[in-house]
Amino acid sequence: MLSSFKALCDDAEELVRATANDAGEKVATARRRIEQRLEEGKKTLADAQSYLSEKTKEATDVAETYLKEYPWSAVGIAVGIGLILGLLSRRN
Repeated sequence: MLSSFKALCDDAEELVRATANDAGEKVATARRRIEQRLEEGKKTLADAQSYLSEKTKEATDVAETYLKEYPWSAVGIAVGIGLILGLLSRRN
């Protein structure tokens, strides 16, 4: 989703540059609005990436802490999930 949004922003910026020499008040007004929306979108995208990165790091830290404190529970959970997946794949 983020890569699609980046591609959209790149295409919109290219369109704005391509129409930079076009005369007309309506084109200039539309170009200014698009430029403003692009800047807002880029800021929102940067904020979302930062938030996702932070949450991913927090989840990784929690998982690492759990694995260090309860290694055998983690092994048991992994074996259980493997058993369930094995049984499900065997049925098909």
